[in-house]
Amino acid sequence: MEKDSLGPVEVPKEAYFGAQTWRAVKNFPISGWRFQKELIRALGLIKYASARANAGLGILDKRMARAVEKASEEVMEGKWDEEFVIDIFQTGSGTSTHMNANEVIANRANEILGGGKGIYRPIHPNDHVNLCQSSNDVFPSAIHIATIQLLREKLLPAFRGLHQALKAKGKEFYPILKIGRTHLQDAIPIRLGQEFEGYAQQVKFGIDRIQKAMESLYELPLGGTAVGTGANTHPRFAKKAISIINQKSHGRFRKPTSPFEAQGARDGAVGVSGALKTVAVSLLKIANDVRWLGSGPRCGIGEIHLPETQPGSSMMPGKVNPVIPESLIQVCAQVIGNDAAITLGGLSGYFELNAMMPLIAHNLLESIRLLANGANNFNLRCVRGLKADQERCEEMIEKSLALVTALVPRIGYDEAARIARKAYQENKTIRGVLEEEKLLSKMEIDRLLDPGSMLAPSKSTLPSMRTGLIPISMI
Repeated sequence: MEKDSLGPVEVPKEAYFGAQTWRAVKNFPISGWRFQKELIRALGLIKYASARANAGLGILDKRMARAVEKASEEVMEGKWDEEFVIDIFQTGSGTSTHMNANEVIANRANEILGGGKGIYRPIHPNDHVNLCQSSNDVFPSAIHIATIQLLREKLLPAFRGLHQALKAKGKEFYPILKIGRTHLQDAIPIRLGQEFEGYAQQVKFGIDRIQKAMESLYELPLGGTAVGTGANTHPRFAKKAISIINQKSHGRFRKPTSPFEAQGARDGAVGVSGALKTVAVSLLKIANDVRWLGSGPRCGIGEIHLPETQPGSSMMPGKVNPVIPESLIQVCAQVIGNDAAITLGGLSGYFELNAMMPLIAHNLLESIRLLANGANNFNLRCVRGLKADQERCEEMIEKSLALVTALVPRIGYDEAARIARKAYQENKTIRGVLEEEKLLSKMEIDRLLDPGSMLAPSKSTLPSMRTGLIPISMI
């Protein structure tokens, strides 16, 4: 039996959490979802830094501080993950999970000092573990720390790996010419390597966007306590605690430009989510292109071959589906949905506090993890194993009516359009129609319909006198 400010509460005997945590467990039987380990680690880091800072400032007994530091390190190591039992959908400030951390650390610290759980002597969760802090500055600081660490350790390395793999495919596929496509219709030729060069650049821009969005998250509102004014806090606490956080995490966190912005708004988290959404859109485009280019094997585009990873149908023998791109596409859809929730969460910043921080934290960390795992899997099980079908690419170019575009400077748009229509109606190639009508010599046909000549700007695209057009230089 424990008690808090509202009265007595029965708490499971073996638990390291206390009365406030157990009340929250009972109050929020919503989803069964719990916070990710990164957020729990960040709370442990803040409590460790706060105890050490307070001891250094002479406002917390050093023996008690060492016990709190030890208990906080155990939280950071994941030893007490199972003690963080509160649902995501809880009090909007994250106070319930914050008190969960305070109670676990207080009980464990008292145990380290030779005491028992549930008594909170000599160390109290509010008076000592939470000294110079409030949920309103601790929880957003934890969101920032957890997000930065997950981006730095998981997502950015995954994206760099995918960027390099796509860039390598761009070089490997550079000699192979294929038909381009716009509006899902045939267009003029392009190099297969150029398509993959474009995909690589999309990922590179994604890395840049994420790194730029991260900058605002290096500001920690720690030390602002309830509303940003720093009430009940030592004037040197924030600077000292953040310095310790940086030493422990190899980070570069800093005090906020405005503690009132840092506590009243979650714009930084919304901005990072927006960057993740943009990246998800990029990856979705790449994954969709890859599965379209590999469609078939006989009745689709079939210009590339995807690695065969598993049987594709419970009914049709021999069918192999593009399951890895499909997996990534679903990840991207989830991230886009998470961004919508985070945006709505950001709209819930009323006056000095945002009241949807648990929702923001959960969805933001989930998006980062999903994108990191999805990008790694797509790289490992799809991109690296892609093979080009050069014969199919050449066949598609020869069939394409878009080759007629190369004739425009020579015979004019209208005449070229007539040839294209005739080729389509009579199921012939452009080359076949030209040879049949003997409009041009075979040498000229070969020169004009050479797909390699359509891959870059050329002086040959200047209007010919035979079209009746007057070159600009003669006007």
